[in-house]
Amino acid sequence: MANRKKPKFKIGDTVVITIYGTVGKITDVKYLDSMHVYEVNKSEGLYLESSLQMLSEYDGEIMDSEKIDIEYRFFIGDLVKVKGYGSNLFKIMGFRTEIWRYKSDAWEDVIYELSRVSDGEWLEAGEDELTLVADADSADSFIQKLGLLYIMDKKQKSIDLKKSNSSFHQTEKELLERTKEKKELIDGLLDIYNDYSILYSLFKDDEYEQVMKLTLRKLKLLSNRSDKDNETKI
Repeated sequence: MANRKKPKFKIGDTVVITIYGTVGKITDVKYLDSMHVYEVNKSEGLYLESSLQMLSEYDGEIMDSEKIDIEYRFFIGDLVKVKGYGSNLFKIMGFRTEIWRYKSDAWEDVIYELSRVSDGEWLEAGEDELTLVADADSADSFIQKLGLLYIMDKKQKSIDLKKSNSSFHQTEKELLERTKEKKELIDGLLDIYNDYSILYSLFKDDEYEQVMKLTLRKLKLLSNRSDKDNETKI
């Protein structure tokens, strides 16, 4: 340890990676196999002292580095619709940027990796193919509300089955349980209607309007059932 040679560079030094002619800052110094190696600009690679030189001492040609600022429209966890996939909803699982450079042209493509909510099917799409439905913070809540709409028939059939199997004179407890369940269903349907009303006002998509109409039919059905139950109790 006492005979270990001091590193030539220290963290914060501005150096040139001589094999590339690019400039960077030393961000870490490691001692491996009796020699110092250096991390530059927090990169994964490590450089030997022989491949680096202080910028102030470098006489070679410096390669210009390009700084690219990219604004992302969508983020991981966002819920989106994809052009050509109708009302199917997809969740963003990841994204990457592809940088294209040619002699007379240059551009960047942002590619989003998606998972379909209904079955997990994997899909890749560009930004111009996506429409935001709900951001990451509200996506799970939106999916739960949407799921409620599609299991309504199942819940209603379950309620009808319980009703047909029960005696004519129901107990007060059973009536209270049914009333509570219906209230929860109605509250959920109202949330769905309000969410899709906002989406329809923004995008004027006929599919959103159809969901609104379906929700109203479900609400009307529940209302009619509640009226019949009240008549039965009377």
